Amino acid sequence: MAVEADAPRMEFDVVGHRRVRPDGVDKVTGRARFGADISAPGMLTAKILRSPHAHARINSIDTSKAEAMVGVHAVVTSADFPDEHVPRGERDTLVNVMAREKAFYDGHAVAAVAAMDAETAQDALELIVVDYEVLPHVTDVVAAMAPDAPVLHDTLFTRGVDPKPDKPSNVAKRVEMGRGDVEAGFAEADIVIERTFRTEATHQGYIEPHACLANIGADGRGEIWVCTQGHYMIRNTVAALLGIELSKLRVTASEIGGGFGGKTTVFAEPVAAALSRKAGLPVKLVMDRTEVFRATGPTSSTAAWVKIGVKNDGTITAGDIELKYQGGAFRGSPIDFGCMSAFACYDIDNIRMVGWDVVCNRPKQAAYRAPGAPMSTFVVESVVQELAERIGMDPVDMRLKNAARNGSDSAYGPKFGTIGLVETLEAAKAHANYTAPLGANQGRGIACGFWFNFGGETCTSLNVQTDGTVALMVGTPDIGGSRASMCMMAAEELGIEYERVHAIVGDTTSLGYNDTTEGSRVTFSSGMATIKSARAAIEVMRARAAMIWEIPVDAVVWEKGHAKPAGPNAGDFEPMSLADIAAKSGATGGPIAGHAEVNADGAGVSFATHLVDVEVDPETGAVKVLRYTVAQDAGKAIHPGYVVGQFQGGAAQGIGWALNEEYVYDDMGRLQNAGFLDYRVPVASDLPNIDTVIVEVPNTGHPYGVRGVGETSIVPPLAAIANAVSAAAGVRLTDLPMSPPKVLAAIDAQKD
Repeated sequence: MAVEADAPRMEFDVVGHRRVRPDGVDKVTGRARFGADISAPGMLTAKILRSPHAHARINSIDTSKAEAMVGVHAVVTSADFPDEHVPRGERDTLVNVMAREKAFYDGHAVAAVAAMDAETAQDALELIVVDYEVLPHVTDVVAAMAPDAPVLHDTLFTRGVDPKPDKPSNVAKRVEMGRGDVEAGFAEADIVIERTFRTEATHQGYIEPHACLANIGADGRGEIWVCTQGHYMIRNTVAALLGIELSKLRVTASEIGGGFGGKTTVFAEPVAAALSRKAGLPVKLVMDRTEVFRATGPTSSTAAWVKIGVKNDGTITAGDIELKYQGGAFRGSPIDFGCMSAFACYDIDNIRMVGWDVVCNRPKQAAYRAPGAPMSTFVVESVVQELAERIGMDPVDMRLKNAARNGSDSAYGPKFGTIGLVETLEAAKAHANYTAPLGANQGRGIACGFWFNFGGETCTSLNVQTDGTVALMVGTPDIGGSRASMCMMAAEELGIEYERVHAIVGDTTSLGYNDTTEGSRVTFSSGMATIKSARAAIEVMRARAAMIWEIPVDAVVWEKGHAKPAGPNAGDFEPMSLADIAAKSGATGGPIAGHAEVNADGAGVSFATHLVDVEVDPETGAVKVLRYTVAQDAGKAIHPGYVVGQFQGGAAQGIGWALNEEYVYDDMGRLQNAGFLDYRVPVASDLPNIDTVIVEVPNTGHPYGVRGVGETSIVPPLAAIANAVSAAAGVRLTDLPMSPPKVLAAIDAQKD
C-alpha cells in the first residue's frame, strides 16, 4: 500500500543533504563483519566438489574414502537433499544447489565435505570418486535452440506456443507483447533499418565472494549467518530444501561486499546447512573466486534481431524485436523484462516484442542490476541512433520527438504516470559534454534507458529511547547506504537531528517478512515503512503529551520534533520535545514505538540518458573513454551523494560490459577466465570522471517523491558506448564486448 498524501513533500530539513554514513567508520577500521568474518566454537570448514564437465550423467558417487578420512565430519550429495517435500517452485534451485542425475555445467556442485580445516576438506574432495558419462553440450543461445541441439532436460517443454510441443527442447518459454500493426507502421516509414546483435554473459564482479556459516541442530533449529541481499529469501529457500519449519531458522545478514543482484539467489547456504545438520557442528563455507565465476549467476548471453522504421521528420512508425536470452542450465532468464524494456522509452503506435527463454550448459543466471534491460536497450538504442544519423536529425531531438511522456501508453501496457525522461534528455543536451569538440578517431554516443522499479513486502520497527535517541530496525540488507537514507527519513518525520537516529538490519526473527534488496526497492519501500513507523510513534507521543497536559489528543500537534498545544481546547503549555516525552515514558504508559508493515506499490518508473565520448585507436582497435555524463531521474534524492554513487557505479559497470567483460568457454564447455586476472573489470585507469546530473521529477506514489535509482544506471551504457565507438570507428558495432580484436576486425572489414 502507498502512504496517503496529496502530493509528495519536497521541502526538507534533513532529506536531500549529504550526511555521514553510519557504517562508514566500522568499514574503514575493519570492525564491520562480513560474510566470512563470523566464527563459532567447534566450527568446521566446508568445500564443494564441482563437475569438470559441461554436461554429464552422474552414474555413481563413491564418498566412502572421504567419509573415512580422519578429520572429516560430514559428506553430502544429492541424496541428502530429498525432493519429496520441495515445492515445485524450488525444484530448479534444489538441482542447482546439488546435481542429481546429471551435472549441467562446468562447476556444478556434485558433493560437499565438512572437515576440521580447509586442507583436510580439500584432501577429502580428492578422495570422492564420481563416475561421469560425458554428454554433448551447448553453451551458445542460438545453437541451443537448434533442432539437433543436445537437450538438457527431458521434462522441459516450451511454454507460450500453440500447440504445446510433444517433444522436450532447450526453449523454456516464448513471450510476445506489443500493440498496433507493425507491418502497417513499416509501410509508413521513409527509412527502415534491420540489424542483428549479440551480447556475452557478464558477472556482477562483487568483491566479496559468497560466504556463510550454518549451525543447524538435529531437530532442525538453527542459525545461518550469510552475506546476501535477502536473508528472508535465504531462510525460506533453505527451509524448503531441507524440510525445516520457517520459525526454526534464524538468518542474519552480514555486511555485504557487493551484490548488484548477484546475491539475490541461493547457491551455497543449503549445502552448509545440510553439512551442519549432518555433522552436528557449525559449518562455514566460503567460495573462492574461481567458484564464484564458475558456479554463481552471471547475466544472460543474448542474440537479437530488430527492425525499426522512421519518417523523415523523425517520427518512429514501428518497432519489431526478437530477443533470445539464455538463463544458464535452468529456465528463468529475464526475457520478460528485456521485452518490456526494449521500447519503453518511446511512444510508438506499432510495436512487437518477441522473446525466447533458453537453457544451455552454463551456470544459472542471476540478476545484474536491471536484469534483461541493458541487452534489449543496446539493440534498440543502437538502431535509433543510426536512424537519426540517416535522416540527418540531432539524436537528442529525435528521441525527444518520440519520448514517452506523462500519460503515454507504456510499451508493456499501463499508462505512465509522472515521468522524467524528457527532463533527462534536456539535461544531457544542455550539458557541456554534448558540445565538447571531438578530435580525430573520436565519437560521441547517446542512449536512453528505463527500469520499472519495485515496492514489495517490507516491515520496519522504530523505538524511541528514554534518552531521546531513536533505534530503527529494517529488514532489507544495506547494499548502497540505505541505512543512512532510512535514518534521514526517520529524522525528517520526527523532527530531530540525523545523528540521533541509528539503524540496524534485523534478523529474520526480529521483524516480519521483508522482500530482497533488489529492483531499486529499498529507499522507496523501506523508506515508506520507515515514514509510517515514525508517524505511528508520533501519534503515541502526541497521546502521551495530551495525557501529561490533560487535554484532548486532537489538541496536540507535532512540529519540528516537539508536541505543541494547538486549538481552542489546548491550554497554555510549553512545547515538549521528543526527548522530554521519552524521558517520561515509564510513567505515561511505557515504551514508545512505531511499527509498519507494507506491501508497497506506486514505485514509480525511472529513466536515464547517458552521454559518452570515446577515442578508437585505428591501429589496435583499443577504445578509450574520454568523457561520460549521466542524467537520471531520482524523483527525490534522499542522500545526493549515494545517488551520484549509484549513477557512477552503473555507468562504470556498463563500460566494462560494453568493452571488456565476457564469459569465455572452450570447446569442452569449460570456463576459461574464471578470475579477475583474465575476466577484466574496469579499473580506475579505464574510467574517466563520470559527471552526473540528478533530475528530480517527484514520484507521486511516495510521500517524499522517491524513485529507485540503482537499476536504471546500468541500462543505457551498452548502447551509448556502442554508438560512440561506431561513430569513432566509422562502422556499426553490433557485438559486445567491443574488445580491441572485434573493433579492429570491423574497421578492417570496412576498408575491404
